[in-house]
Order: sequence, then structure tokens, then C-alpha cells
Amino acid sequence: MSTPRHAADTHDLIRVVGARENNLKDVSVELPKRRLTVFTGVSGSGKSSLVFATIAAESQRMINETYSSFVQGFMPSQARPDVDVLEGLTTAIIVDQERMGADPRSTVGTATDANAMLRILFSRLGRPHIGGPQAFSFNVASISGAGAVTTSKGGREVKERRSFSVLGGMCPRCEGRGAVNDIDLTALYDASKSLNEGALTIPGYSMEGWYGRIYRGCGWFDPDKPIADYSKRELDALLHKEATKIKVDGVNLTYLGLVPQIQKSFLSKDREAMQPHVRAFVDRAVTFTTCPACGGTRLTEAARSSKVGGISIADACAMQISDLATWVRDLDEPSVAPLLRNLRHLLDSFVGIGLGYLSLDRPSGTLSGGEAQRTKMIRHLGSSLTDVTYVFDEPTIGLHPHDIQRMNELLLRLRDKGNTVLVVEHKPEAIAIADHVVDLGPRAGSAGGEIVFEGTVAGLRASDTLTGRHLDDRVALKPEVRRATEHLEIRGATTHNLRDVDVDVPLGVLTVVTGVAGSGKSSLIHGAMAKREGVVVVDQGAIKGSRRSNPATYTGLLEPIRKAFAKANGVKPALFSANSEGACPHCNGAGTIVTDLGPMATVTSTCEVCEGRRFSADVLEYTFGGRSIADVLDLPVAEAVAFFADGDAKLPAAHKILTHLADVGLGYVTLGQPLSTLSGGERQRIKLATRMGEKGGTYVLDEPTTGLHLADVEQLLALLDRLVDAGKSVVVIEHHQAVMAHADWIIDLGPGAGHDGGRVVFEGTPADLVADRSTLTGQHLAAYVGA
Repeated sequence: MSTPRHAADTHDLIRVVGARENNLKDVSVELPKRRLTVFTGVSGSGKSSLVFATIAAESQRMINETYSSFVQGFMPSQARPDVDVLEGLTTAIIVDQERMGADPRSTVGTATDANAMLRILFSRLGRPHIGGPQAFSFNVASISGAGAVTTSKGGREVKERRSFSVLGGMCPRCEGRGAVNDIDLTALYDASKSLNEGALTIPGYSMEGWYGRIYRGCGWFDPDKPIADYSKRELDALLHKEATKIKVDGVNLTYLGLVPQIQKSFLSKDREAMQPHVRAFVDRAVTFTTCPACGGTRLTEAARSSKVGGISIADACAMQISDLATWVRDLDEPSVAPLLRNLRHLLDSFVGIGLGYLSLDRPSGTLSGGEAQRTKMIRHLGSSLTDVTYVFDEPTIGLHPHDIQRMNELLLRLRDKGNTVLVVEHKPEAIAIADHVVDLGPRAGSAGGEIVFEGTVAGLRASDTLTGRHLDDRVALKPEVRRATEHLEIRGATTHNLRDVDVDVPLGVLTVVTGVAGSGKSSLIHGAMAKREGVVVVDQGAIKGSRRSNPATYTGLLEPIRKAFAKANGVKPALFSANSEGACPHCNGAGTIVTDLGPMATVTSTCEVCEGRRFSADVLEYTFGGRSIADVLDLPVAEAVAFFADGDAKLPAAHKILTHLADVGLGYVTLGQPLSTLSGGERQRIKLATRMGEKGGTYVLDEPTTGLHLADVEQLLALLDRLVDAGKSVVVIEHHQAVMAHADWIIDLGPGAGHDGGRVVFEGTPADLVADRSTLTGQHLAAYVGA
């Protein structure tokens, strides 16, 4: 007689009923637990809204609610997703593509536990012995002090002399940054002008704003006197004065000289995290050089002098992780056996996940989205937790076809431990391993948000959905390739792991640079080519902007639209900005009212006055081409292209920008949609559309297929062809075989990653690469085209 099933074993599904986040249209779905489910669909179809904004968000919110109100007050507050029923949730661990911390002190070693373990190892085994783990940390400064301390004993006060000292590993010259900076004062101001005449050339330092109030009211110099006429004392106060409390118009303020102010506000951030105009200013005004005191290691001389087996902690952090793993494996010291065991496992995880080519001293801000995601995965690989829901956002990003198989094995290993694995993915090789597939669509934006297929991979292939039809797409090799008009010479490239590389990059054609992750592709192109004149680079860096930023503001589209509205109605352009005079007075142009409820979730509600339209009522009465400014911002790009093409609303400047947005496959995105709601692939394509208008003979694109559905790859290839046919040279760093097959010329780097790469292993046409098959890329491309 069969044993009846235990009630606890019946909860084997995650049930979602009536999900309406973003563009989801009352979506209901049942997901099997302890299985690998892949979510597919075109970019903007609602995959992330279902997986991240609904399932993962609710799981994390409910876990946060188990903490006391006091603890919740220190946590980010989360509102309940717009969904009717969510059942069967387990603890969600999100491994997303967000870049790792932009702090210049953050490295691969500090972002994982590797540096902490190494510091303990050297504090125990290092000779000479210099101190505890802090003595090896470049984030801890050495400090000491002494003085009289008054304490109360037995009802009377007693004075005692006390002293303290902290021994840290921070290099005092560069303060643990590894680089020192020299500021060019001529880039900060125009000496021929006075402050009131706009002498300061630092972004955001206008005399109308907050800084103007401070510098004009401090009283240490005359704001109407040209800076060239300042006395030595006045110039020193303007440039170098330390933080000083002052009172301006009855308001208590802090004055800080220009140089320390720049070091505090700009140079404390990682360069990659800066907004483009700030980054341009820093590149112009600040020269960074390796710290002469520590040689870029960030550590004191004492920390560098203590060694284990002839290796200092600085040497260990500079090693390629695969080499460091070998070195640690050879250490045999019973007194630190548990530490060595954990450190070996961590370093082996780096190698196993395909990041063995990194070093622990690599700044975390320089990692690509894919590298950052895999670095976050490492801490979960050896976890003893089971029955956890792991949520991945395109884990194959930045991976060569050779590495995708390794990633698939890791995902399956997590599942086989008894975990639920949810993956948002576009690559057919990753979709193929799914136990269950959920396909969203049928299209993107308002035309998406529905489940169009649910079932097995075989069922998806047989279905008539967009993903199903394109799952077996293969781009054929071109019968004829374009010939180069001239070449751009790169000679003796040695950035990162490049080994004195000489290569001629053909111009006037579509060139694809390939190779496994870490082989030196980005080092070659960004290091040796991107800085040349006439080269327009569209990289994977995140778009910077507030929740008020949208495609219209980011691309510069709003400027001609505002001017056209102003001219048509005889008023000021500032009225047609929700961030300026035209803003709804009730919500200040945000469109929503945010109510802070302390430790509980903040409540966001649509503004009752403007009904979410962001503009004041009188501004909405002005029209252009029969539409108000709010109506125009509600238009999808595809409709806006037609609207501004001819008739009363003909506006060539706006039409040109909109055409670029449509060309990169963003026709479904509305002009006023917040950038924060766009996926990583959508943001990169907005950047591409923005840069397409720039004058430049050569375009460098870094993995433009990121976040692209199989059906959209064809559109991207057509766009690349149009750029080349218009006389541009296009260089693409790419792993997608469709782009390789469509190339006119391929430069393949390798043969491996890190110090096993850094060489050009093939140059030629795709057909020659397939025929040659001597490289990993050649073998995978041959399999792709069926040769």
C-alpha cells in the first residue's frame, strides 16, 4: 500500500496570479520549484517585471518584514508588487548585472572575502610579523594619539593619561588609492574673469546656485575682481582653504576651497561612475599617476615587507587568480588549516566560473556587467543553503560560446542541490538546458506583458511565438565580404595582458574582435584605439541619471521639442520642462507623491493634481501639432517618428534623433519612460542611438547584442550594415556567432584568458576562420554555421 503524500511535500509550485507590474497584463503563471525555469521574450516584453519586480521583490520584502521595526529602518523600504496572489515563495537571492561598487577603494578582493582571508593569513604567517590583519588593509590608516581623560570613580572625577594607536596598512601618500592626482588649476577657472562673470569652469559651480552663494558671501575675496588680480592670500583662500564654518544671509554653511572640494566631491568616486560631462572635466583637469611611495599597491612599506614563502600580500593580490590558487594550494601550515581550506575553495570558485584571469587588486568598477555578475555568483557556489530561489539576469552576458557551457553546468549544479533557479535569458544555448520555459510577448512595451507560451524547450521550438520561430536561427556566412579602404595600425599594445600586439584594423568594413572572456579584446580596442581622433565609442557603462531622466532628456530630444512648443505658443521653453517652470506645483514635476512611513514600505501614489502627467494645468493648454507636451512624452518612439515627420508638427531636429532610436529597435519605448525602468540592453541601445548623431569615421561597439532577443539581432546587423554602407568603419567586440558570421573581417584573440591570452591568434574573413578551425572561436563558429 502506497504511503499518502505528506502535506508539506505538496508545496512544489510558485503561484503568481494577476501580476500587473509595469507592462504586465494580469499575468498568472505556475512555476515548478527545484527546477530551472528560463524566461524568454523580446527586450521590454515584461520578463524582468515578472521575475525581478514581482517574484523576487515580494520574497525580499517579506524577509525584511521578519526583522524588527528598528532594523527595518536601516533597510531599503520596498512596496508590495502590484499582484493579486503570490504563493509558494522561498528566499530569493538575486544575482543581477548591476555594476559593482563605484568606490575607488573597492577591488575584486575586497568585494569578495578573498582580501579578508589573505590579511588574516599574512598576519599569522608573514615574516617579519608586523601586526594584526588591519596592518595589511589599505583601507585602514595608521593613527595614534594621547591625552588626558576625565572619568568618574566612586563619585569623584579622576584624570588619567590615555594613549591609543591603530596600525593600518594604508599608504599615507595616496591614502590607499594606489594613484596620486595633480589638478591643473587653469582648468578650474578663467583668470581673466571675476567670479560674478562666470570665472569658474567646474561643472555645477554657477554663481546662481549654492556654490555661488558660498563663494560670494564668504568675504575672503571680492567676487567682482578678476582672479588674476587676487593677492596670494585671496587665491589661497579660493583654492586651498580647509573646511570652515561661515554664515551667509543668516544661514550656517561650510566653506571649502576649490581643490579640496573637487577631491571630496569628484575624486572620491570611481571615474566609471561619473556622469559624462563630469568625467570629461576630470579627464581635462586631473592627471592621475601611480603613487611613487607604494608603486600602486596601496599598502605601506611595512605591509609589503612581511612575506610568506617570499611573496608579500601585494604580490599575492597582483597575481592572476589561477596562479594565486596554485600558490595557496602549495601552502601547508596546520595552524591555519581551516583558513587555507576556505581560501582555496574561494579561489577555485573564481577559476571554475571562468574568472581565473582576474587579479584581486583589479578595481571592481572596471569589471564588465557579466564579470560583476559572475563575481557575485561566487559566494553562492559553495553555499549549504537549499530550497532557495536563485534569480539570474542573463548570466551568459560577456561569455564566449566556449564559456557558456561552463555557466550552464553551474546553473544546473545549483538546481541539483534542491534550489529553484529562475533565469532571464536570450541565448539559445542557455535556453536549451531549461526544465521549464515561460515566453513573454508577443512584442515589447504596451504590446507585450502577456504569457504567449509555457512548457518545455521542445514545445517552445514547435510554437508559433516570436522566440519559438527564431530559436534555431542561423546567420549564414556572406558569399562576398567588403574590402578595406585603409588600415588603422596598432603597434606594440601592452595594456593589461596584451603581449606587445601588432595588428592592422581594417577601415570601411565591419570588423569583429572575438576571443574568450579575458583574452584581451577590450584591452586592445579600448586601450589602443578608442582614444584616437574620430573614434566614437559605445561601451557597456551604465547610463547615469535620476528617476526623472527619460529617453527624451538623455538623447537631447526634449530640447528641440521644448523650443518648438515655445515658438508655436509665444512663451518660454522652460515652461515645457517638468524639472523647471512647467512642473506641477503639487508633485514638483515627478508625477508621483512619495510618502515615507519610516520602517514600513514607502507609499508611492499618482499625483492627484496632474494625474501623473507632471506638468501644471496651464502648460498643458499649449499645443504643438494638436498635442500637449504631456501627450508628446506619452508617444512611443515609432509613433513620434511619424508625428514629427511632416505636417504642422514637422521638426527635422527631433525626427533625426527619433529615427536613430527606431533604428536600434526601441520603437516601443515611450519618450517619457523613466530610464530606471529600462533593461541593460535597452540602455545600451539608447547610448548607441545618441552617439550615432556624432561626427566620427569609426564606431566602436562593445557587445551590442547584450539584452537583444534573437529576432532583434537581425535588425542590429542591418543597422551595422547601414553604418558601413554610409562610409563609416565599425569595430564590434562581440561573442554572438551571428555577428561573427556577418563580419567582413575577424580579429581573434587568445588562445586563453589572462596570461594565457593577449595574442592575436587569427586575422581574416569568417569563412577563413571556419575553414581554419585552429582556435576556440573558429570551432564554435563552424558548429554554428553548420560547416
